[in-house]
Amino acid sequence: MTKTAERRYTYEDLSGLLSLMSGDEKHGPAATSTLDALWVLYDRVLRVTPERMDDPERDRFLLSKGHGPMAYYAVLVAKGFVPVEWLPGFGSYASPLGHHPDRVLVPGAEIGSGSLGHGLPIAVGTALGLRAQGLHEPAVWVLVGDAELDEGSNHEAIAYAGPAGLDRLHTVVIDNSSAGYALPGGIAARFEAAGWSVETVDGRDHEELYEAFTAPHPGRPRMVIAQVEPKSA
Repeated sequence: MTKTAERRYTYEDLSGLLSLMSGDEKHGPAATSTLDALWVLYDRVLRVTPERMDDPERDRFLLSKGHGPMAYYAVLVAKGFVPVEWLPGFGSYASPLGHHPDRVLVPGAEIGSGSLGHGLPIAVGTALGLRAQGLHEPAVWVLVGDAELDEGSNHEAIAYAGPAGLDRLHTVVIDNSSAGYALPGGIAARFEAAGWSVETVDGRDHEELYEAFTAPHPGRPRMVIAQVEPKSA
């Protein structure tokens, strides 16, 4: 018997996958703002596959910007972590795909997303834990929103990670102008002052994202600001 080949999805298929999720979604802009960064990470950067979800040497991706996770679910479907049949039930009582991802229910999810501001501290702890275990190859990636950087837990994580030299830690900030910064330099200056390697790119340009994601940063954690269109009021 010939085995039917599994569907292979491309970036162009993501809009169709997003359209399958017709539940009551309160954070549409939060979903679409992350789409390109998520795709580039999962398509070209992260060393993780459905077959390697439990591999200690896998890269870890943590979604801190967990509200409006439709783009995340679409990318997980496209890469074979989640069955496409789950998408139409998004947000319903019985669906594993909730309005915040649950690591127990969603294959490939490393953390459960809830209160904003907790992802970066968890990523710092994850990077420290891997270092303590002698696992120096896995990269830790966390995607955050610009507004959640106001949380105090993030101030502490940013201040700690630089001096600790957590060079396997990578943060992607989706900047849709949801937050304002009084000091010159904004988000970038804040991370640079704490000893991070920082770059700002067009959050819709896949080549810019890829180059920033893969740039060397020896001895320092890496932060990429992905600027997208401002969030509408």
